[in-house]
Amino acid sequence: MKRRPTAVPGPRSLDHTLAWAFDGAAHLRGLMTRMGDDAFAAPSLLPGWSRAHVLTHVARNADAMINLLRWARTGVRTPAYASREQRDADIEVGARRPPAEIRADVVESSDRLAREVRAMPESAWSARVENAQGKELPASDIPWLRAREMWIHAVDLDVGASFADMPAPMLAALLTDVAASMGEKPDCPALRLTTPDGAVWTVGEQDGAVTITGPAHELAAWLLGRSKGRELRSSAGRKLPELPRWL
Repeated sequence: MKRRPTAVPGPRSLDHTLAWAFDGAAHLRGLMTRMGDDAFAAPSLLPGWSRAHVLTHVARNADAMINLLRWARTGVRTPAYASREQRDADIEVGARRPPAEIRADVVESSDRLAREVRAMPESAWSARVENAQGKELPASDIPWLRAREMWIHAVDLDVGASFADMPAPMLAALLTDVAASMGEKPDCPALRLTTPDGAVWTVGEQDGAVTITGPAHELAAWLLGRSKGRELRSSAGRKLPELPRWL
């Protein structure tokens, strides 16, 4: 059996995740607005994707979250994406658009999602839906999925954002979430993640676990594959363990 993380995350109530998603959308919009048109074609932190790909994905993710909210509200099965292939094709085509069109799409899709959230009756938040990976979850987790997308992809734009920008309670919740999912992967090494102030997250069974120490935002960046972890210390020596992909 895999052990769950031992650190207690910040609160992850619906009110908190809605606020984190809203703030994350505003954060990403601000970064996008300051980008010049020529910056859209530059590489992002995601292999094979430009910044235009990342922003197009953010817009299509808003539509995917709308589909899940409507599923929860109406009871009519509406998958996040028609298929993985269609999702990828939509991003590829959308990334070729002029920057002004991409900017408008990000804003308008985000606004559509906000309207859909406001239309949700209280009872619908407990309805069960499935995420893009086919995992069942309550509709109340949808704002959390969107919050993760906003703050992580803001970093992926590679225009100066970092995990340190994330609200501290959300960062703690993110580390708990990712540590749990990584611990379920058979090819992930056993890890004990610690911060200078004593917070701890465990990944997998702890026999022979490697302790990785550093600030929470650096731990998150490394665990999610957005950093080489040069600011982190490992009990196994200088070299950090190799990690599988998070998603």
